[in-house]
Amino acid sequence: MEWFNNLDYYVQALIATLFTYLITMLGASIVLFIKKVNKNFMDAMLGFSAGLMIAASFFSLIKPAITMSESLKLIPWIVLTIGFLGGGLLLFTGDKLFDKLNKNKQNNSKLKRCVMLMVSITLHNIPEGMAIGVAFGSLKYGIDGANLAAAYMLALGIGIQNFPEGAAISLPLRRDGFSRKKAFFLGQISGIVEPISGVIGALLVIKIRVLLPYLLAFAAGAMIYVVVEELIPESQTNKRKEIMALFTLIGFTLMMILDLSLG
Repeated sequence: MEWFNNLDYYVQALIATLFTYLITMLGASIVLFIKKVNKNFMDAMLGFSAGLMIAASFFSLIKPAITMSESLKLIPWIVLTIGFLGGGLLLFTGDKLFDKLNKNKQNNSKLKRCVMLMVSITLHNIPEGMAIGVAFGSLKYGIDGANLAAAYMLALGIGIQNFPEGAAISLPLRRDGFSRKKAFFLGQISGIVEPISGVIGALLVIKIRVLLPYLLAFAAGAMIYVVVEELIPESQTNKRKEIMALFTLIGFTLMMILDLSLG
């Protein structure tokens, strides 16, 4: 890995975030191996995805936003309130605009759910990519606590977490009638923002550190809105709703273990 260590910091950030994007693609590729959509399975995956997103909202977004706010001498509850409500209000506004532009709401409900799911996870990937970029960019500026091992582990942890996130998009899309190839394409494309935001984060590391806690909270608010408004209600339409709720707990537990063990 000596060749990697000798690369410019923004090139390191690009390679690291390309790795996390490829893991997202790998997770989304699960849909390619599913020939027939089973309602019980897909409802379980919706519940599972909801659990993943709830856990990721706290452990990957809100908790780091609190820590980063404190280190930057910001007031954490103000930062989180602005960011969290901002993310939720963005999707709330988009939800209302979608309904207004589409009079036949019932026929477009599936499309709306797919769009909201993709937007929320894409928003989640932007600050994650920036966080990786900041980790590598900080090495150049000698920021306290910055070291190469920590940057490696951050990229590895986010990459592993991206696997179920890719599936969290492609599987619901398949459930709602998209072809396997289209569901895979849309699932993996949500991760392409990570290399872009990673390079930006590395190049603007000093300024972006002030914005990052707001962006983390913003992504959390967007994710929680989708979970409450779309994923859980849809999974609970299943006759065995108690089993679907159990899958939500399983999804939360898995993401919690990944975050805490790799954090």
